Amino acid sequence: MNAWQRGLLLGLAVVPGALAAQPAPPAALPVLPPVQVVHRAPLVLDTQRSRLGFEVRSRLGQRIEGSFPHFEGRIEVLSDGRHQVHLKMYTRSVEIPGKPRYTGWMRGEEFFDAARHPVVEFDSLPYDPARVDHGGDIEGRLMLRGVSHPETLRVEKAECARPGYDCDVVSRGTVLRGRYGMDNWQLALSDRVTFVLRARLSEAPKP
Repeated sequence: MNAWQRGLLLGLAVVPGALAAQPAPPAALPVLPPVQVVHRAPLVLDTQRSRLGFEVRSRLGQRIEGSFPHFEGRIEVLSDGRHQVHLKMYTRSVEIPGKPRYTGWMRGEEFFDAARHPVVEFDSLPYDPARVDHGGDIEGRLMLRGVSHPETLRVEKAECARPGYDCDVVSRGTVLRGRYGMDNWQLALSDRVTFVLRARLSEAPKP
């Protein structure tokens, strides 16, 4: 056997070993199911069991209480778990119970001016829902008589384990009416108007 034949045999002997030493191709990655994005429906105020009103005091200390028979509200549940509340109050139905003359004043152009501004709106910033359980402030923006200012709703500590379902969520927000162009009757009425919401939700969450 000459040198050329010996080299050929050695080359053939090396090839199978080299092939065997090559790593196996990687296994195919498992196919993951598509991500399911859950969109939660907003929580809606039960307007039959909720109450929304306001209080203003005379310069002599008399408290005048009014109500919004027609209102609506919802709470958006955001993707990060925070909540955001949206309220609408309809001024054409605002009333001072038992006092038709006062009711006319409140609907008139010197106060809510219902003919030109039939809706009062409050839109909150996102907030931790635990604030409803423990109490605290909810910041937002009020639109009243075409004027918008940042305002605060102060939520009282809940009196039950499921606020909004088994007990009212009570919140108050005091504004200065002069900032919204409601600057008449300064000699008769205080500048401070307090909105009061006693909220119930329409349906308890399913387990």
